[in-house]
Amino acid sequence: MTATAAAAEATVRKSSPGATRGPRRRTGRLRRIGLPYLLLLPALLLELLVHLVPMAIGIVMSFKELTQFYLRDWGTAPWAGLDNYTVSVDFDAPVGQALLHSFLVTVAFTVLSVGLCWLIGTAAAVFMQDTFRGRGLLRALFLVPYALPVYAAVITWVFMFQHDNGLVNHVLHDQLGLTDKPSFWLIGDNSFVALLTVSVWKGWPFAFLIVMAGLQNIPRELYEAAALDGAGMIQQLRRITLPSLRPVNQVLVLVLFLWTFNDFNTPYVLFGKSAPEAADLISVHIYQASFVTWNFGTGSAMSVLLLLFLLVVTGVYLTLTSRGRRTAQ
Repeated sequence: MTATAAAAEATVRKSSPGATRGPRRRTGRLRRIGLPYLLLLPALLLELLVHLVPMAIGIVMSFKELTQFYLRDWGTAPWAGLDNYTVSVDFDAPVGQALLHSFLVTVAFTVLSVGLCWLIGTAAAVFMQDTFRGRGLLRALFLVPYALPVYAAVITWVFMFQHDNGLVNHVLHDQLGLTDKPSFWLIGDNSFVALLTVSVWKGWPFAFLIVMAGLQNIPRELYEAAALDGAGMIQQLRRITLPSLRPVNQVLVLVLFLWTFNDFNTPYVLFGKSAPEAADLISVHIYQASFVTWNFGTGSAMSVLLLLFLLVVTGVYLTLTSRGRRTAQ
């Protein structure tokens, strides 16, 4: 009697839909969870090969006394420990003083470049919100500096900054008479102004593009209601536009900061291997410390210090912005 009841119960379990639905549901859930990671696997492997592996090798090189004598087999270079880092941060020694000066120049250049790019891009994007004839053509022209290849654009600026026959001196000195004599833009203190000009020229269209995309998500009804309440353009900008663009601007400023602080192509094409002291950005300085003096150990240590600085600044920035977002909500 007992065996018959057990057999009947087993038959009922097999025939019930819930008995097979449970394992199938678990299998389907596992597939749904694992599919995104499977799709991301090729990108992760490529990222590992292109970025993480060289980064790990650079960190190892920073602890070695790697000079031109060990380039054939850099693994045999003697272990230096923290000596490369000590030399880099010794601001009383020539190497540390040069690195500190380059860092301060890079900070000033980054703050000015990011600020001007954001200001010009935001002003252009707000101006482009109004409908007028030729707006599409003007938008396309605004994006030309961002679309041009970096080398072609910067080389064009090199010719424009020439002392004798450059367009900049021709306009400022010959046409407008704003200077007493033609200026040297690629050497001396004016090199910082030239570098900043080129950086802002090719960077502000990106800010313009991002801000213009963010403005599309602001309802026009808000501006219409504000206009009915008597709010002018400045008040609408302060009370509606800028608060609504806060999430977009937070990401935009961070991206511009990282791009500008790490910019190597612009100063290298503009000045060559040896940048003037006024425009000695830290990216070119590390290149000179590594490939000009052939001291790859010290150059790698400087690169690791730069990486740590950017990680700390990014972490602090994201913490402050996320805290401000939660407070606003």
